[in-house]
Amino acid sequence: MNRIIVTRFSAMGDVAMTASVIREFVEQNKNIEIIMVSRGHFADFFKNIPRVQFLEIRPKTTHKGLFGLYRLSRELLRYKPSALVDLHNNLRSRFISLFFKLSNHPVSTLNKRRKEKKSFINGKTSKLLKLPLVTEAYADAFRNLGYTLVLSHQLYKKSNPIPENLKDLFSKGRTFIGIAPFAQHVYKVFPENKMEEVIAQLHKKGHTILLFGGGKEEKQKTEAWSEKYSNTISTIGKYSLSEELDIIANLDVMISMDSSGMHMASLVGTKCVSIWGATHPNLGFLGYGQSLENCVQVEHTSRPSSIYGNKPCDCDGVEAIDLVSPEMVVEKVAEVLLKNK
Repeated sequence: MNRIIVTRFSAMGDVAMTASVIREFVEQNKNIEIIMVSRGHFADFFKNIPRVQFLEIRPKTTHKGLFGLYRLSRELLRYKPSALVDLHNNLRSRFISLFFKLSNHPVSTLNKRRKEKKSFINGKTSKLLKLPLVTEAYADAFRNLGYTLVLSHQLYKKSNPIPENLKDLFSKGRTFIGIAPFAQHVYKVFPENKMEEVIAQLHKKGHTILLFGGGKEEKQKTEAWSEKYSNTISTIGKYSLSEELDIIANLDVMISMDSSGMHMASLVGTKCVSIWGATHPNLGFLGYGQSLENCVQVEHTSRPSSIYGNKPCDCDGVEAIDLVSPEMVVEKVAEVLLKNK
């Protein structure tokens, strides 16, 4: 067995995409073991992938600062790895990569294509250009070590168990729609009043809606929607990440921004209707195996204006994501449900 160290510390959606690539990598390379280094709460993304061992990085305690990273690097060498694949390419991961290089270990680093992306959003490159998927960039990091990896870009529907307290609900033969209404960056977020209108229209059609993602503030908002719409359930703070993945695996469709909800749906093979504003799927961040046809967006010469959704996108005085209407989202969901039959 060749043992490869893989580093990707954040963000949630990026780590989920990493898991999709690693799953196919180990399937195609039976002589490989992976030591996946990431933050502890992402471990469930990798738990069902064979020959993958998860190692938690603790950047605020054990692995804090240069000495902590040196300690982590020494710890990783105890696994007697044959190489290191850096799928993050930030200061922490570059330090670890340097340590491995000095220890005469092959290192392959993710090419983030920063210049191409900046050129794209600054209008120096045609807006019609489609950059390679980020998952292909991850795959290139493995290929650069001489390994074969052909990504299928297909969803693999999983038959995950339903959490015990939801079994009665899922046994009633309804249509189940998940919604992840929040995102890390504000310019990715579909306005709350419009998202509530989506919920209201889906509720009127008799669908059961499950809401995902967020902290205390988001929990209050989703619980308010749950009280207002009888067949709407907030999952925030009630389930582990593993259980959330199990629930998403049993949905008929997921609704998400350009955010981790989309990538979690990809991990368990659930189709996702994704809503795009300042960012754009042509930048390469479309969920693994997800269809461009299921992206809800309004094309405009100002889009995209942001790689990560942390910058506004002024489309003739309107924020880009405001160009999307609730009806557009509901119609796209109906299309997906019809194709599922």
